[in-house]
Amino acid sequence: MSNPIVSTVKGVLASVVLLVNIATVFSLLFPLALIKMVLPFTAVRKVIDSVLNALAEWWIAVNTAWMKAVNGTPWEVSGLEGFKPRGWYLVNANHQSWVDILVLQRVFNRRIPLLKFFLKRELLYVPIMGLAWWALDFPFMRRKGGKTAAKDIETARKSCEKFRVIPTSVISFAEGTRYTRAKHDQQKSPYKTLLKPKTGGLGMALETIGPQFDALVDVTIDYPDGVPTFWDLLTGRVSRVRVDVRQVQIPAALSNVDDASVGAYRNQLQAWVNEQWQRKDELLLRWRQGRA
Repeated sequence: MSNPIVSTVKGVLASVVLLVNIATVFSLLFPLALIKMVLPFTAVRKVIDSVLNALAEWWIAVNTAWMKAVNGTPWEVSGLEGFKPRGWYLVNANHQSWVDILVLQRVFNRRIPLLKFFLKRELLYVPIMGLAWWALDFPFMRRKGGKTAAKDIETARKSCEKFRVIPTSVISFAEGTRYTRAKHDQQKSPYKTLLKPKTGGLGMALETIGPQFDALVDVTIDYPDGVPTFWDLLTGRVSRVRVDVRQVQIPAALSNVDDASVGAYRNQLQAWVNEQWQRKDELLLRWRQGRA
């Protein structure tokens, strides 16, 4: 068992490094974001976006450094071979904790292009980070359904169109929310370890720039010693992390869709994602039963 005083000291020091890292990167990002806002031209975007992505990758590298310093145990990661730093990838992962985001950033940083998440529109107004996410072209969505659904679709399409300019990795947590047993039971999920997958974000990315993607990157994350909180990560209590990565070829039929076949397309996409989810569920069960 870790010493609570040592853990607290680690947490404070890691928090300071994190905050200094945010402040430093934001001070460099802010003027670039203003230029991007005033001069929204493709030629300008190519240059500015490359610099912004490099800053974000540096931010992730610093985060990786403090994570390794406070959580000394090596992570168990498999399947990182064969990626292109300047490719286009559609990433799909299960979701249990906010720690998942830092795990994914650490695992993929500079192996594939910067991960772009679908975010709730309310996060646009988060001080500092909201502007950073906007400048990096993270798609913001209202996710309330009804009258805002059409606006969500249009917003997502515009964001995805921007991803044509430079190599990008678009990520979706298909469950739509963090897994809990209560949510699992409420959904009556057919999977033992996962919530039902949704295809909204994946479908929007595929419909917009599907032919450009090199592959679907299917990621399975597990915490053998229990799902951690962000404070657990800061204080060095995340002793073990398992990550399985697979590159999956995207069927040609899912990379192209026309308005006349939207209904059939969505059914086909859901069936394909369900297949990935079944394999993910089986892998998590094997891990947790100690057979892998």
